[in-house]
Amino acid sequence: MPEGDALPEGDALKVDDLDPVLTGVIRDHRDKVVGWISDEPGCWGFLAGQAVTGCRKQVGRSLSDQERQMVWSRLWWLLENIKRGVAG
Repeated sequence: MPEGDALPEGDALKVDDLDPVLTGVIRDHRDKVVGWISDEPGCWGFLAGQAVTGCRKQVGRSLSDQERQMVWSRLWWLLENIKRGVAG
């Protein structure tokens, strides 16, 4: 991930800080996004795992349960918007 996408180290995750990481996951794994839109098994789990791993790397620590939930929620929101754009 480019340096410009780094989250502030040691800080609590904020929704605005997530977007560069999550859009990177979406960009780097378009095949899984297409699979998620098509309801292919395993695609959501893969994308969710990549999102948590990316955020964890950027903050340099494990994420709390609340932070993981925030990552998954924001990723789901982004994916739903992509899905609406494709279907709409």
